[in-house]
Amino acid sequence: MDFENKTVLVTGASSGIGRQAAIEFAKLKADIVIAARRKDRLEQLRDELAKYDTDVMVCQCDVSKKDQVRDMSKAVLGKFDSLDILVNNAGFAIYGAVSDLSIEDIESQMNTNYLGMIYCIKNFLPSMLEKKSGHIVNVASVAASFGLPGIAPYCASKHAMLGFSEGLRHELDGTGVGVTVVSPIMVRTDFFDHPSFEKMPRYSPTSLSPETVARAILRAAGSPRLEIIVPGAVRGAVWLKHTLPYLINPVLAKSFKKQLDAAG
Repeated sequence: MDFENKTVLVTGASSGIGRQAAIEFAKLKADIVIAARRKDRLEQLRDELAKYDTDVMVCQCDVSKKDQVRDMSKAVLGKFDSLDILVNNAGFAIYGAVSDLSIEDIESQMNTNYLGMIYCIKNFLPSMLEKKSGHIVNVASVAASFGLPGIAPYCASKHAMLGFSEGLRHELDGTGVGVTVVSPIMVRTDFFDHPSFEKMPRYSPTSLSPETVARAILRAAGSPRLEIIVPGAVRGAVWLKHTLPYLINPVLAKSFKKQLDAAG
């Protein structure tokens, strides 16, 4: 897909996958809106993107706050008139057993990971429908297809993201607006910097680089597919989980429960 002069908004752009996605879009001459809570990091990224000679807009925004998303959308649409690609990437996890997590811990993950996506879509979808073009890329996780001990609320938020995206995609059929979910396995970012992961091994040998996932996001932005799993080989594991759950679920549960017990 040709991204030159397209307007792309990336949430959670201050680090990790979002940061790298913004860089990759800028390399292809897209105009970029970078959004996150940490304005200092966004400004650093804006300065880095200057070398690509593209228009970059910084929006300090906590996507879990609907009023902040509303204000961001007004500013973005006031500057660019319309949005071509919306990348809902902002998200985080708090590790721990449900019995140990507070209700606020659980709510905060759903508010950012799921409702943050909803707020962004509701604010930018009307302009896409009006011009009969655009693409929404929702960055989920392979956890959207697996319920795992220790990250149950995170899994729930990504389950919700995938289910919402599938329903929305059917609703938008024929409108010119597409929806694609990108679901990676573990990625080497500061996702695991949250104190709850202190006793956890940071990355597995199969973990992905942010660049790998960012490239998948670029593919997704012009894809007719509902979901792109990264790496593609993991789709086989998802198929097995749904086809033979009585074999796969006990293995996963035992492995992750052992890890959870050790961390406790």
